Parts: sequence; structure tokens; C-alpha cells
Amino acid sequence: MQVEFEDQNLLELYEKGSSKKFNLEKDVLKKFFMRIQQLEAALNIHDLWKTASLNFERLKGFENRYSVRVTIKWRLEFRIDWIDESKTIGEIYILRLSKHYGD
Repeated sequence: MQVEFEDQNLLELYEKGSSKKFNLEKDVLKKFFMRIQQLEAALNIHDLWKTASLNFERLKGFENRYSVRVTIKWRLEFRIDWIDESKTIGEIYILRLSKHYGD
């Protein structure tokens, strides 16, 4: 699926490998790149659901906001704008990288 960044700091992190806002450990940074690549490689929503390590979930209180696990402590939050009626294919907009449940 197509991936875009709404957060310019995350775009900078992805393109340059560093960002003033994010000072991440190497393992978190490596997994961040891997997760973005997995989102880009997904043909549809089913590719995300079937990969258990992503822990893909819809966020409560939002109609089209989702997250995937980066590490145990970090998750990547994004919005999907669906382009088909069955809501299986869409454009992903990266919103934030956050500590999971405030840990």
C-alpha cells in the first residue's frame, strides 16, 4: 500500500536515519524502518492482519486510525484512507511514533 508521512519529523527519520525530535536506540530505529517497509509492501489489509508480529489493531475511538507494534514499548500510529468499498486497500498516512500505553 502507498505510505505517506503526516509527521515531518518521522519523514526525516525515515529518509535520513535521524531526527532532532527522535533519539532512538538502534534496535528501535531498525524496527521502525522494517515496519514502514512492511506497510509499503502490504498489498492489502489482510497482509497486515496475518503478520502476528505487527500486532496490527484499530485504535479505539477512531474510525480509521490503526497501529502496529515497533517494539514492546513503541508503536507506530497511522490513518488509512480506504480506496475500495470493502476497506481492504488504502493509502496509509503515518501520524506518530509513540510509547505503547505511555510506558
